[in-house]
Amino acid sequence: MAAISPSRRLRRTPFSEGVEAMGAKAYTVYNHMLLATVFRSVEEDYRHLKSAVQVWDVACERQVELRGPDAGKLMKMLTPRDLRGMLPGQCYYMPIVDQTGGMLNDPVAVKLAEDRYWISIADSDLLFWVKGIAHALHMEVLVDEPDVSPLAIQGPKAEELMARVFGDSVRNIRFFRFGWFDFQGRSLVVARSGYSKQGGFEIYVEGSDIGMPLWNALFEAGKDLDVHAGCPNLIERIEGGLLSYGNDMTRANTPHECGLGRFCDTQTAIGCVGRDSLLRVAQDGPVRQIRAIAIEGAPVPGCGAPWPIMAGQDQVGQVTSAAWSPDYETNVAIGMVRMTHWEPYTEVDVLLPEGEVRAATVFGVFWN
Repeated sequence: MAAISPSRRLRRTPFSEGVEAMGAKAYTVYNHMLLATVFRSVEEDYRHLKSAVQVWDVACERQVELRGPDAGKLMKMLTPRDLRGMLPGQCYYMPIVDQTGGMLNDPVAVKLAEDRYWISIADSDLLFWVKGIAHALHMEVLVDEPDVSPLAIQGPKAEELMARVFGDSVRNIRFFRFGWFDFQGRSLVVARSGYSKQGGFEIYVEGSDIGMPLWNALFEAGKDLDVHAGCPNLIERIEGGLLSYGNDMTRANTPHECGLGRFCDTQTAIGCVGRDSLLRVAQDGPVRQIRAIAIEGAPVPGCGAPWPIMAGQDQVGQVTSAAWSPDYETNVAIGMVRMTHWEPYTEVDVLLPEGEVRAATVFGVFWN
């Protein structure tokens, strides 16, 4: 297997030492950083995630920080989601769009104070877009990438592990809320959130110097909980319908096409730069949309590029993520499907690499 050549363009994380010691077998590049994708195997990691607790190095979820008197105003320009009711201590999942209504990112926004936000981004250079808007409009706001690296604790035993390190009060954090918790004299943001459906937390580690001390403390505290290093799991995220920006959706898609219309308050999000375009989409409705798809037959290969979804000789969509699900005993997939074929239980075909055709069924909901 070819190696990844190190350079300043490809950054290690504050937890890379721990990830390597735990035997990561594969990586991808995400926001110019390394992100482990497999430890034992995708299926073994999947089984363990559903039964125990894992520590994920997701420092690649970089933060775009907005700080200053115009921070709130700038936030409202970025997203069609109505942020007027957002209070300090809350996290909001929100689509970020360009002037055409195209998806630029789907981050979690963390409101630290009335004049300070972190935008915890998916894989894209969103920092430049936000800086450009702030500069063009001469806004009184600092836009930068702080030294903040998320560490995710995911799985059914996550709460117990977190309580052992941060104290029992961490159990009181509500979903998509956060609190400040002490670790070795440093106050860290801890949110009940994460990129899995198994439940857990994300620790926003402010300061790279305490990355490995925290990593080691979590593994020491979780020895009897069968704690393992882990990473976002392909099978589990597809079962849960967790979308991957750059794979399942791109700038060519609107939030409505991505099934995120419930996060678009276009009537009230007056400042959003893509509002006019999204108003038209909301009125007319999308002509294609994300759907869950089950592909019949033996386990499919990795979906490195989109696979055409066919109805006879016509292409009616594309599969963008797929994997064999041991629990559901079928190939689970995410695809963008035309409205003519997106109704539940619609039968289609999927054209796999090397010309193999597989029967498939479109579903209305995801598995988890």
